[in-house]
Amino acid sequence: MMNESTSIFKKMTKKQICRIIILTLLIPVTLVVEVKAQKSITIDSTRKYLDRLIAVQPADTILITNKLNDLVASNDEKKMNLTLNYYFRLKKLKMIDSVVKMEIKLFPEGIQARKVAEGVVYEKKTAAGKDSAYRTWVKKFPPERFDNGELDDRLIYDYVRYGISNQYALEKNSAKAIEFIEMLEADFWKGNGYGGLSANFRKNGDLLDAELYAKKAMENAYQYIDGKKGNSNAARFAASGYAGLTSTYADILFEEKKYSEALVYSEKAYKGTKELNPGINARLADILIALNRNKEAYDKLEEVVKGGKATPEMAEVFKSLYVKVKGSDAGFSEYSAAIRKSYMENLNKTLTKAMVKEPAAGFTLTDLNGNKVSLADLKGKVVILDFWATWCGPCKASFPAMQMAVDKYKDDPKVKFLFIHTWEKTATATKDAGDYITGKKYSFQVLMDLKDPETKENKVVSSYKVLGIPAKFVIDANGNIRFKLTGFDGSNEAAVDELSMMIDMAKSNS
Repeated sequence: MMNESTSIFKKMTKKQICRIIILTLLIPVTLVVEVKAQKSITIDSTRKYLDRLIAVQPADTILITNKLNDLVASNDEKKMNLTLNYYFRLKKLKMIDSVVKMEIKLFPEGIQARKVAEGVVYEKKTAAGKDSAYRTWVKKFPPERFDNGELDDRLIYDYVRYGISNQYALEKNSAKAIEFIEMLEADFWKGNGYGGLSANFRKNGDLLDAELYAKKAMENAYQYIDGKKGNSNAARFAASGYAGLTSTYADILFEEKKYSEALVYSEKAYKGTKELNPGINARLADILIALNRNKEAYDKLEEVVKGGKATPEMAEVFKSLYVKVKGSDAGFSEYSAAIRKSYMENLNKTLTKAMVKEPAAGFTLTDLNGNKVSLADLKGKVVILDFWATWCGPCKASFPAMQMAVDKYKDDPKVKFLFIHTWEKTATATKDAGDYITGKKYSFQVLMDLKDPETKENKVVSSYKVLGIPAKFVIDANGNIRFKLTGFDGSNEAAVDELSMMIDMAKSNS
């Protein structure tokens, strides 16, 4: 059995190490699910001790490393597992590889062996293949063996069940999809799972099942809002999805032409959002139009237009509503111009407050054509950096707007856009990035921030202290970061307005 687990790891190291790190480190950090009192006092006190050491700046890396080495040498799986978080924070990624391999060798039916074996399920291409691999995996690593009071110990099984359920849904086997989604155990995460399955049913045109699971997702999230089930991070995570899930449920009811019922939930979603959400406003307007309540629809879309978040489609609907409500299009051009002027003035105020002045970290990287590009060589230009990856959906979602911005400044010699591909998950990252950009016909200059072979770190993204992608930076002509972006909200046109104003402000403040 030991040889079998070790063999699996050798086959899957490159593909699975990211998953091992994420499941070991990021799930607890992101959700911070509560651990019950049964946790070992020794482990807990050791964690607190290490946290204190690492919090001191500059950290005593020798003392920390010695302590971590002692934990690894203990041959205690919990103690060895504890070290992974700290090696990650110290950027000793090779040590993570080493400890994981050691754990699998010592504990062939333990936590890390389970995570590696889990990868076999994900690699299967068909639902039937995933189903069979899952049953083998669960038999070898039954949930009960890992039940120590931590929610994430069951969550790992829920992720796999969810993946199988979605694959069955994509293959239009609704019965099996439902069978697996009903296996979910972590209640705070069920809304997420139900919502994902609903989306796939909807994609297939199965509105009946899409409605059923959209409603289950919404109702699950509702149980957590307003502290109904406490104020833990897990509870807040569940509650945070309520407005979006309610809006999705309203969308499906709208598609089924159940307008009055859709209105009830669309209004709940609208009232449940703290900030302007263009999609929720637009759907509510659609429903109100279907019910011939044009003035109310006009008011909802006017909020989006005034917020500068209207897509061209929303703007067109708004203009038609203006005509219906006012009786003609008289004065519409002047009204639109006044709205835009007000929006741009407010945007200027917002960006002025958001402006920073921090030295940008230097770098030299190679682009997809083999050319070396150094930030130092671009002094005198405003440089826009966009950190992205082929696996990052939000990164790619912003690219149409970024292409519009690139086109706008293509003849401006004082502006340079660089798209830095980072945090690769495959051995063919350069090819993957090139294939994606070429396939989409984007005219981006892409630089490759590949992992350092020794440290396993993507150095450039780390030097910019990026915690998540997409991440965008606007650097002035003197090499100072002036703006940091975590993505665009609203229409592509609004995104270009925002970025354009940042570029102009960086130019004038250089």
